Amino acid sequence: MHSHSMSGVGAFTVPSCRPLLLLFLFIASLFFGMPEALAHAVAEGDKGFIQESSGVMLLPFIYMGAKHMMTGYDHLLFLFGVIFFLYRLKDVGLYVTLFAVGHSVTLLLGVLTEISISSYVIDAIIGFSVVYKALDNLGAFQRWLGYQPNTKVATLVFGLLHGFGLATKIQEYEISPDGLIPNLLAFNVGVEIGQLLALSSILILMGYWRRTASFWRHAYAANVAMMSAGFLLMGYQLVGLFVSA
Repeated sequence: MHSHSMSGVGAFTVPSCRPLLLLFLFIASLFFGMPEALAHAVAEGDKGFIQESSGVMLLPFIYMGAKHMMTGYDHLLFLFGVIFFLYRLKDVGLYVTLFAVGHSVTLLLGVLTEISISSYVIDAIIGFSVVYKALDNLGAFQRWLGYQPNTKVATLVFGLLHGFGLATKIQEYEISPDGLIPNLLAFNVGVEIGQLLALSSILILMGYWRRTASFWRHAYAANVAMMSAGFLLMGYQLVGLFVSA
C-alpha cells in the first residue's frame, strides 16, 4: 500500500451515528476539561523558573521543552493525523522531519525577532490544522476540489505555524537575554525529544490497531472525531479571542 494518507480512503466503512456521537462527546469532555493545555500554557512553576533564570541552563530547558510537547494535545493530534495512513518508517520520518523543521525554525525566529502574534489566533490556526489533516485523511479535498493538495508542503507549513504558537507563548515569559540562544536551542531539543517519545507511543498503538479487523471499520470514525476535536480547539480559542477583546 502506498504511504500517502489518501491511499486507503476508499476502504472506509461509514459507521452508525451512535459511535460517532460517543466519540464526539468523549473528545469534547477531554478537551474542555484541559483548558490550560489547549492554550499552550506553561505551568506556573515553569513560568516562574523561566522568568527568574539567567545564564545557560540546558537540562532544565530541555526538560521543559519535552514536557510541553508531551502535554501539547493539539500538536499530538496533528501528528496523529499525519501518520494515520503512513506505514513505512521512512515515510513517517520524512513527514515528522518536515514538521520538526518548520516547528524549529519559527520557534527560534519568533522569539529572537520578537514577532508577536495573538496566541488565540495562532492556536485557532493550529486547531484548523487538525481539521485540515482529518479532511485530508477522509479524502475530502479530492472529492471537493478534484485534486490532492501536496501533503508534504502542508505538513511543513503547519509545522511553521505550530512553531509560532510556541514562540508566541514563550515571549510572554520574558526569558533573560543572558544565555538566551543556548536555552532556546535546548528548549527546542526538548520539544523534539518530547515529540519523538509521544510519536513512538502513537506508532506502537497504531501498529497494534492496524493489525486488527477494526482498523478500517473505525478509521472513518477516528478521523471524524479528530476533526471534531480540531473544531473544538478552534472554537475555544476564538471565544477566548473575542472575550479578551
